[in-house]
Amino acid sequence: MSALLARTLDHLDALVAFDTRNPPREIGTGGVFDYLRAQLPGFRIDVVDHGAGAVSMLAVRGAPRRVFNVHMDTVPASPAWSADPHRLRVTDERAIGLGACDTKGAAACLLAAAADTRGDAAILFTTDEEANDARCIAAFLAREHGFGEAIVAEPTCGEAVLAHRGISSVLMKFRGVAGHASGAHAPHASALHQAVRWGGAALDFVEAQAHARFGGLTGLRFNIGRIEGGIKANMIAPSAEVRFGFRPLPSMSIDALHERFATLVEAGAIERYEETFRGPSLPAGDVADAERRRLEARDLADALELPIGNAVDFWTEASLFSAAGLTAIVYGPGDIAQAHAADEWVSLDQLAAATATYQRLLEHRA
Repeated sequence: MSALLARTLDHLDALVAFDTRNPPREIGTGGVFDYLRAQLPGFRIDVVDHGAGAVSMLAVRGAPRRVFNVHMDTVPASPAWSADPHRLRVTDERAIGLGACDTKGAAACLLAAAADTRGDAAILFTTDEEANDARCIAAFLAREHGFGEAIVAEPTCGEAVLAHRGISSVLMKFRGVAGHASGAHAPHASALHQAVRWGGAALDFVEAQAHARFGGLTGLRFNIGRIEGGIKANMIAPSAEVRFGFRPLPSMSIDALHERFATLVEAGAIERYEETFRGPSLPAGDVADAERRRLEARDLADALELPIGNAVDFWTEASLFSAAGLTAIVYGPGDIAQAHAADEWVSLDQLAAATATYQRLLEHRA
């Protein structure tokens, strides 16, 4: 094991031990942030508490034009873990621990790389990525920051990802007319029946988008996550609630898709249609703008000598940087297949490779 990898694993051991599960959104400005501060001598440190467990720390050395971003929060550990999720286990090939893949492994790589370099550098640490409530990035982008490029750490198997889907989550409420289920009007009076009809029409619409393509991605991803309502079998349901989400291609308009989904049912059947979370695609913009931004990101990856991987189906906060006008790519150790899983792990080979790459990039004139 190289000395650089050993230092990376020491950092990862410390980071995994901090409980930054999100929810319950109880992360403060101490704990993991005290550790991060101590590992970055020579950096100007700015820590901001945005509330509800959303804390950001911007560490800057020199006058960089590129910012690295990594989130320190994790998902909750499931009961399926075989050992303490907050105690790092290292085998011959893997580092196992909550967040090791998504994305404390990348944070450990950045800390080890920063200690071995003296170039201009900026790292933005955040704790709200897993909450679908991007307060940290929004606040950072709302101020004068001076950065033109962003490298966002997510598990990409050590390849630069230039494109991914957007994401939108929706709460729909259907209205019905309560009554006895024996009535002839029951099929159209029931809010649950309206919800089921809407679901069928939505699935048909999504299937019709299978031909759409962008950067190696195809079709529209869609999922109905929850349907509830009604009282009992012999009563017409007066109300029903549906929660669904979709993940569009960068070439698809989220607003146009909402307009379509909101009209796939009889007029007056919908009592409430509310988007509860939205994340733009990467790259952000309309079709022409998205393609231009993708080419700019490709040029950046080429200039930094990063291997370019395929577009991915999962969403990242790189799209928020792209929407704000920065050239953004996604790069980090680990495979998304291990993220959020019991006994989450990242390979030692990928940790070593990512640390070496971050080290090289932090010496590169940003």
